[in-house]
Amino acid sequence: MLFKKTMTALMGTTLALGLAASAASVQAADYEIKIVYLGSMDDEDYDGSMVFKDYVESTSNGAVAVTIFPGGQLCGNTNECLEAMQGGVIEVHQTTVGGFGSIYPEIMALDLPYMFDSDRVAEIALSGPFEEFLRREILKRTNLRLMTITQTGGWRNIVNTKHEVRTPADVKGLKLRTIPSELQQELVRLLGGSPTAVPWPEVYTSLATGVVDGSKNGITDIVNMKFHEHVKYMTLDGHAYMTAFWWMNNDMFMSMPFDLRKIVNDGFEHLRNVTTAFPKRRQIEAYETFKKAGGKIYVPTPEEKAQFVEAAKPLRQWYIDKFGDKLLVELEKGVQAARDQLAAEYETLK
Repeated sequence: MLFKKTMTALMGTTLALGLAASAASVQAADYEIKIVYLGSMDDEDYDGSMVFKDYVESTSNGAVAVTIFPGGQLCGNTNECLEAMQGGVIEVHQTTVGGFGSIYPEIMALDLPYMFDSDRVAEIALSGPFEEFLRREILKRTNLRLMTITQTGGWRNIVNTKHEVRTPADVKGLKLRTIPSELQQELVRLLGGSPTAVPWPEVYTSLATGVVDGSKNGITDIVNMKFHEHVKYMTLDGHAYMTAFWWMNNDMFMSMPFDLRKIVNDGFEHLRNVTTAFPKRRQIEAYETFKKAGGKIYVPTPEEKAQFVEAAKPLRQWYIDKFGDKLLVELEKGVQAARDQLAAEYETLK
């Protein structure tokens, strides 16, 4: 088992009430899928989950019932939710790269900076053979099945309260908030900054009080969390595509008849389409909100972007030294295949 601690914390009042309400709503169904994620009802995860619920329940003619629990209602953090999935208490949970790193640290390859050239390269690479490779790798170690890879908040960019950042030289001395990820902290160091791990709920206050000078976030997260009340400079260096993974208890998935498994599989494809498109739509208003609050947005020139890429290059070897290159090789193959596919597509435009 992945986690040795007991699940006592999951069996409190919140869980009991949530499961009771869930059971009351799905008495006629043969199977129930409880989706738990840590975000709110105002993000791409909720919209995607609703589309999944509608498709699966209607297409299965009620044989499968789906209940959605946003805000981590049945488990307080990612580790508890993954443990609950392992124990069969919940069926589906969504994590980020950082959230799943405690189980499978090799997955941090997806956070290597400047790995993806664009949204389309990322979307093609992450929905091709690499996705199946990752699914097999995780199933070897756990009973968690990767159902789909989606987007969660656009791209990570450098934002700060002090000054405009055009090159890595401008990052020098800035205290940038990171998650407790060695890879992300090493990136900040390579760029000349000072990495400072701050829990997500404390970032707003940390920006206000100067505990940190900035962060590495997507524009929708910045505006949703009101960070734009303090940060005034954003550099669109796009150093990381913010990936999300949707996991399902494999025992439960395989317990369903094949026709229902196909429906659930297709439901996750619909979820992927929604959650991948959602940040692109939401960022339109988010950028406007940021600018109206006095925020300044800078797009590095190709020469300046090349300086960021060059400064971050040692991180690839750092990753290999720690985790090996098995996953990274497969990911880079997927990225190159995506580039080749797009190059062939663009040729037809000539």
